[in-house]
Amino acid sequence: MRWTAAVLASVAVTSVACADLISVGAALDNTLYESTAGSLSNGQGAYVFSGKTSQGLIRRALFQFDLSLIPAGSTITSATLTLHSDQAQGAATYTLHRLLATWGEGTSDAGAPGGAGTDATTGDATWLHRFHATSTWTNAGGDFVASASASKIVAGAGTYSWSGTGLAQDVQTWLDGGATNAGWALLGNEATAGSAVRFGSSEHATASMRPELTIEYTPVPAPGAVGLGALALLGGLRRRR
Repeated sequence: MRWTAAVLASVAVTSVACADLISVGAALDNTLYESTAGSLSNGQGAYVFSGKTSQGLIRRALFQFDLSLIPAGSTITSATLTLHSDQAQGAATYTLHRLLATWGEGTSDAGAPGGAGTDATTGDATWLHRFHATSTWTNAGGDFVASASASKIVAGAGTYSWSGTGLAQDVQTWLDGGATNAGWALLGNEATAGSAVRFGSSEHATASMRPELTIEYTPVPAPGAVGLGALALLGGLRRRR
């Protein structure tokens, strides 16, 4: 059998490039509490909220993750965001949307459960502000891509995971520098009062309740690895002759 240089290089790359898996907790998380004054937040609270309260006010949860552990040039093969809810009513589709602008997490803490929020502190994200009270969203309630990157039906308390090609593409875009890594907004049932869901935040006392992003990626082969792989393959072929 004759092996061309191109075929050898292809086989060598396949042999040395393997997928890696990492899981990271949220670097930032917060809740946007619908408010005409934009004065409410919960940066250090144990929970984030999404959906609509019994008073008819919208809640949107925000999450951002540090991707610095992924080597530059890697190919993202999958991404899964896992959240844990200990309070939810009914069943509805909850969607993740890529945020278009960075936002903050200040020192505000509404306590438990925190569904009403508390006074925002410097740097907090609010319904009107990316960073209270200096930078505002272009659109009240956050700036995000209209189409969902992933969706999941949430029905009662439990553990829920969002995944799919859209989520993986978001991570790839951030890694490649095609967009600023501002994370995602989680939108719930915003049509039905009393539908808001409570999820554990990165500040939750119980580690298993905290948000987690799991990413599978294939790193770029280290310099020289392709050559070594090809040499090893050639050596094996010669021994067979």
